[in-house]
Amino acid sequence: MCASATSVYVARPAAVHSGQHLRYSFFRSIEAAGRDWDLAAPASDFFLQRKYLSVVEANPPLGMRFGYLVFYWGQEPVGVALCQIKYFKGDDNIADLDVPAKDPCFFNGLAKWFKRWVAGKAAADILICGNMLLTGEHGYYFDYQRVEPLAAVEMLEKALDEVVEIMGREGVKMPVILVKDLAPEHHDQGRELVKKGFVEFDIQPNMVLHLPFPDFDGYLAAMSTKYRTRAKRAFKKLDGGVEKRELTLVEIQRELPRIYALYKEVAKNAGFNMVDLNEHYLFALKRDLPEHFRMFAYYEADKMLAFYTVIQNGDELEAHFLGYDKAHNHDRQLYLNILYDIVRLGLENKCHSIVFARTALEIKSSVGAVAHDLYCYLRHQNSIANRFTGTILEYLKPVEEWQPRHPFREEA
Repeated sequence: MCASATSVYVARPAAVHSGQHLRYSFFRSIEAAGRDWDLAAPASDFFLQRKYLSVVEANPPLGMRFGYLVFYWGQEPVGVALCQIKYFKGDDNIADLDVPAKDPCFFNGLAKWFKRWVAGKAAADILICGNMLLTGEHGYYFDYQRVEPLAAVEMLEKALDEVVEIMGREGVKMPVILVKDLAPEHHDQGRELVKKGFVEFDIQPNMVLHLPFPDFDGYLAAMSTKYRTRAKRAFKKLDGGVEKRELTLVEIQRELPRIYALYKEVAKNAGFNMVDLNEHYLFALKRDLPEHFRMFAYYEADKMLAFYTVIQNGDELEAHFLGYDKAHNHDRQLYLNILYDIVRLGLENKCHSIVFARTALEIKSSVGAVAHDLYCYLRHQNSIANRFTGTILEYLKPVEEWQPRHPFREEA
């Protein structure tokens, strides 16, 4: 594989495969996929648009490479798929392996040891159809008015197989393919992948807040007294010395070291982390996509305590990366206030929903978000190893015990 000094991979079609009227081409950069990608990508999903993918490609997470599949019906582009290639070593990416069990005993210790042993064996470049920076169906898209869904997913599977072969000839071994985040309404496509040897699994659900409220006051009024009181108590925690403000491009550039440090403080404690964010990614989003991306921060005595980012995706608001000073999280209720601020933004922007993504499930449910299941599909290219994939996934999956909260009054 060749790369330029900017780590953007060579822009050339690498393969074309024909199957009846449906075929595909594989490109090494989003600019090489070019107009065909634009014609086939859904206008309703900003995260599959070339302008967003260009920012990710130019500011990649550590150790990540990219590929792009465009599918054609005859000469017409009718589908796209995003490929991310990431080196994964289980014991590097799962943070809780060294954390002692809360109730230490022989069986807990035995389970932890075995989990560590299994994770240590899980090391490879993984071909991911999907976006590891996001939660949700942002991996592939077909025009189902023109392509039958099961035929499309069958062609997707063939295309991913050929990407593995192409990269293998260049010395990049990818024994594992992951298709990420299919919604339940596309479960029939998932079952087609299972027929092709993929193992279905789920991890934490996507937390989504639907917004039938007229404004933020209406949102609070729909809550039970308990949760409305809790919200007002959190707001008061920021009274007296904490300033909230939206950051300009110049301010983001000046604050990048602090922003990245706060992001790392939160990211390092996640149970599962396959993305090490590029330090310049958020700055590039603000610079290149200011109509979609916004960053806000909390300051005390001119020191940033927390920041959060959002991306407008049609009539959805995506809660993107954030960070906060954990030493002040409890006394200032930083994280909870961030969630409420994002709700306020969503309502001000007339969004129909907010995507809060995975992790911190219980506190997100306390502001009204509900769990939406998503399914992932993984296949080891070695058929013998693939027999054990389901068992290994069960040991590697992060476990987050949580109690769903119901903040709204029943009549609301």
